Amino acid sequence: MSGLIPILAEGGPVDILTVVLIVVALVVFALVLIVAAFFKLWLQALLSGARVGLVNLIAMRLRKVSPGVIVDARIRAAKAGLDIETDDLEAHYLARGDVLRVVMSLIAASKANIALTFEKAAAIDLAGRDVFDAVRTCVNPKVIDCPDPSKGRATVDAVSKDGIQVKAKARVTVRTNIDRLVGGAMEETIIARVGEGIVTTIGSAPTYANVLENPDNISKVVLEKGLDAGTAFEILSIDIADVDVGDNIKAKLDADRAEADKRIAQAKAETRRALAVAREQEMQAQVTEHRSKVVLAEAEIPKAISQAFREGNLGLMDYYNLRNIQADTRMRGSIAGDAGGGGTT
Repeated sequence: MSGLIPILAEGGPVDILTVVLIVVALVVFALVLIVAAFFKLWLQALLSGARVGLVNLIAMRLRKVSPGVIVDARIRAAKAGLDIETDDLEAHYLARGDVLRVVMSLIAASKANIALTFEKAAAIDLAGRDVFDAVRTCVNPKVIDCPDPSKGRATVDAVSKDGIQVKAKARVTVRTNIDRLVGGAMEETIIARVGEGIVTTIGSAPTYANVLENPDNISKVVLEKGLDAGTAFEILSIDIADVDVGDNIKAKLDADRAEADKRIAQAKAETRRALAVAREQEMQAQVTEHRSKVVLAEAEIPKAISQAFREGNLGLMDYYNLRNIQADTRMRGSIAGDAGGGGTT
């Protein structure tokens, strides 16, 4: 600008015209650069029959929308015979959606005669579901293993009425239900419900032999329960892939119960033995107490004899007779082996 001040100061009309022409040239050059940056996309869309205005492409960049993604999506849709507005694609892009995957799902649904609108596909995509995989599964049903081997269990285990464990493995064929995909439960719910149905069916069987003879009964009973309600899938079939016999649960329970009863009986017997030992010790203590009383009573006999002599109640012959009786008692006790049979003189 400092260089232009002397020129303007001279005040010549030619100099002013030169400045204007320079400014116009700069503006035109900038416009040419901008147009050149978007000309390729504009021409590509025009030749593909998915026209997008040049001004719209510039406005997309200002709105932080990738023009390449929008043009690519428009071209794919147009070639498949779908008319998707540019504003709808931009809105989905700004909502952090996968525009190309939504368009691919709409193309796949159109080829398979599946009713799917852009609004529904966009909602499924924004809900975090893979809308293209959902359409593909709707066309080509997939098989779900029950139980899921990746969870660490290989079979669904249940016990029939006769106490025999039966191990089963099922394969569930499902098809995506587009109308219930938003808000519908996923594969984990299908696996859980089918596993519950298998356990219930085996548990209702009178014997394990009935399950082995007619494994298709499990499929029929489980299918009749309508386990796909509230899920994003429609169950087409449930096939029992494998049925095997496990442990004799009833025998194990009976053995455990018998062992428990045995321990209870042993505990009661030990209690009775302890009571008997305590009673025996109590009786021995009483015997010892009574013997001490006898000894004390025998100690009073000489005193009583002396008192009887002093009072004249006992004569000499009576004393000799008493001694003879005592001697006879000791003799009988020694013969009988009773060491304590002797009296006290």
